Amino acid sequence: MFCIPGKQAVTLTDKAAAQIAKLMAKDAHEGLRIGVKKGGCAGMEYTLEYVTEVDPLDEVVEQDGARVMIAPMAQMFLFGTEIDYEVSLLESGFKFHNPNVVDACGCGESIKFNETITAK
Repeated sequence: MFCIPGKQAVTLTDKAAAQIAKLMAKDAHEGLRIGVKKGGCAGMEYTLEYVTEVDPLDEVVEQDGARVMIAPMAQMFLFGTEIDYEVSLLESGFKFHNPNVVDACGCGESIKFNETITAK
């Protein structure tokens, strides 16, 4: 839907691709669907869910054995995002380095997008 020929909608770091491939292998999931929804103190939140069936309207990104589906309504918000997987002493999880985000809450759980994107 929102794409530039020859460029993936999102990119995965090696760590993120390895973790997604590991999650796919567990319980034979088809991949991980990424979306956004209204919520949180900054206005929007990322969503992640296991996928057992690929929606034909999803943007599919495959890299190093990992498959990520981007929900149709999230594609314009996520274009250009790098997804990483970080492990620290206190937590582990996916981190989104999204050039479309203009602000985030203090805890990092919710984000705000450029007004020109959200007005579409």
